[in-house]
Amino acid sequence: MARMTIRNLRKAFGTVEVLHGLNIDIADGEFIAVLGESGCGKSTFLRIVAGLEDASTGEIDIDDRDVTHLTPKERDIAMVFQTYALYPHMTVRENIEFPLEVLGQSREERTRRSDEAAELLNLAPYLDRKPRDLSGGQRQRVSMARAIVREPKVFLFDEPLSNLDAKLRVQMRGEIRRLQQRLGVTAIYVTHDQVEALTMADRVMLLNGGRIEQFAPPLELYDRPASLFTAGFIGSPPMNLVEAGVVAPDRVAALGAEFTVATGGAQAVTLGFRPEHVEVVESGQGQFTGRVESAENTGDRLIIAVEVAGQLLNVSLSERRSLRVGDGVALSVPADRLHLFDQATGLRIESGAAH
Repeated sequence: MARMTIRNLRKAFGTVEVLHGLNIDIADGEFIAVLGESGCGKSTFLRIVAGLEDASTGEIDIDDRDVTHLTPKERDIAMVFQTYALYPHMTVRENIEFPLEVLGQSREERTRRSDEAAELLNLAPYLDRKPRDLSGGQRQRVSMARAIVREPKVFLFDEPLSNLDAKLRVQMRGEIRRLQQRLGVTAIYVTHDQVEALTMADRVMLLNGGRIEQFAPPLELYDRPASLFTAGFIGSPPMNLVEAGVVAPDRVAALGAEFTVATGGAQAVTLGFRPEHVEVVESGQGQFTGRVESAENTGDRLIIAVEVAGQLLNVSLSERRSLRVGDGVALSVPADRLHLFDQATGLRIESGAAH
């Protein structure tokens, strides 16, 4: 296991700065997911940690050892790539053992470690096969086994499940997490898939334009988003965000209704509430009314888009209801499910949601 400390990490390509002074502390054995939109800098960040890219400024320490200017080999890091990066002419065993051969390990030691890794990842029956004879999930296991045999201090994952189908992604993300916990190794996992990040990580580092928007446990990002960006990014469907007028220090008006919520002295605010926290109620009992514009039944949930005062709101219902396009509905949101954000700063008003 290893602790990691990253200070003032910056990266610029010419005049374009893609990472803006990241400061990060990662504990022994912690699983960190790096999440964000395409182009936010997450892959660049991972490549710098791996030593495949030089930082413009900053320092990277692993167990209090400065590795900023060391080669990837000297950092004691193993990386699992999106594209498996297996040698097609080698068998599974030869692919797994290759890093050990480069390090000059004896044949006996290579065999011992490859057998252990293959057993751990259920690859023992396939050791004599070539990569072309394996499924996508099996190839990714080989890639992981090749990383494991090095017994590194830190695992780096670069969107390792992107090439797999949906069912296999669910299976593999569970396997990766169980493997990481069993080995007790520190891991950094880059993904564009928020479900992967929220279900696998101890903490999620959400990047926005090369800056850390929020770095917190998954449920904290979901339940207490620190900013409008986090609120709009995390969740599917995303949080409903509505411009609101300040009526009083503890009241705002939006969508033709008033809501009791502390404004923290902000002059311009955005009201937020998640689709699953919107309740469909009897006519005349709701805070506002609208018209169903679309309805999607996913089996376990009914997701409807409702037009209210010129704005579409997403509503996610766990119960099955016979709602169709064009139906009128009354909606209500409990006070303790409201979030409030300062439009001037984009930041959460901490007193705005009573959880």
